[in-house]
Amino acid sequence: MTQTPTDRTSAQEQARVQLTVPAKHPMVTVLGSGDSLLRVIEKAFPGADIHVRGNEISAAGDATEVALVSRLFDEMMLVLRTGQPMTEDAVERSIAMLKTTEDGESEGQETPAQVLTQNILSSRGRTIRPKTLNQKRYVDAIDKHTIVFGIGPAGTGKTYLAMAKAVQALQSKQVNRIILTRPAVEAGERLGFLPGTLYEKIDPYLRPLYDALHDMLDPDSIPRLMAAGTIEVAPLAYMRGRTLNDAFIILDEAQNTSAEQMKMFLTRLGFDSKIVITGDVTQVDLPSGTKSGLRQVQDILEGVEDVHFSRLSSHDVVRHRLVGRIVDAYEQYDSEHGTENGTQKSGRGRAGHKGK
Repeated sequence: MTQTPTDRTSAQEQARVQLTVPAKHPMVTVLGSGDSLLRVIEKAFPGADIHVRGNEISAAGDATEVALVSRLFDEMMLVLRTGQPMTEDAVERSIAMLKTTEDGESEGQETPAQVLTQNILSSRGRTIRPKTLNQKRYVDAIDKHTIVFGIGPAGTGKTYLAMAKAVQALQSKQVNRIILTRPAVEAGERLGFLPGTLYEKIDPYLRPLYDALHDMLDPDSIPRLMAAGTIEVAPLAYMRGRTLNDAFIILDEAQNTSAEQMKMFLTRLGFDSKIVITGDVTQVDLPSGTKSGLRQVQDILEGVEDVHFSRLSSHDVVRHRLVGRIVDAYEQYDSEHGTENGTQKSGRGRAGHKGK
């Protein structure tokens, strides 16, 4: 994308820039169907007056916003060159990244285009990529470290991205097997008290992991890989006493581990293995008085070599945009009322949870 020199009026800090979109990129890919992408940009930068004529885009107004608009279109063009389409969600996330960098709140040099074009895994006609800066740094940390903790609220892609990295590692023969585990905390891990066969007992607690696997692998191959032991999905209690070599191991819902369970799991690490532990410390389902192993381990292992903590926030939620607002609303309510997840921290804990 070519630009004309920016004109400035110093007294009012006004600026103007003109951008030319290369002819090989149809304007609909830049502006969106029915100008949907342009409307997102105009809403995000009310201080910039944006006009489009042919393949020329001009922006005038507040100098800071005009500069960000120019950078945004440059980043969009870099993404489009890879053949990846721009969506309203991708534009919103690019704007958030640029504004964060502009405010000095972000360290590092990653650009929106670098984040949005990083491919993790391609499967069944779709490609799994990070969608936010923190997600990219989380994925990069998994590459660099032996043990990585992904801590953040629901919908931030903690488990999904970890599983994509696990499948990638298996396909590239970096590991020989994938082990996926969760604490069956709702049953207190006393599976014998549940009705049905062993599979029927553990299935409800592990179903989200199976669902993610089906997104990343040919569904017909999953039973074969599980029968061969290449992929194992099991409750956390089944990890006790084992040493796990040549494996990519994921512990999901780690906020529901006790301190003893967390230590037990971490010490299962064998040679040529990698561990990713994910959880949300604001959604602990443990009995009242039981300390979350995920909360405690941050105090114990922070700063230990080859152990990394990636922290995600509501800004990294990649579900429906309303999910991020819900997370923020609960955090604000808790800070104002001294509660946790909208309920009192002491006493019965999560009232009514047994009825779920």
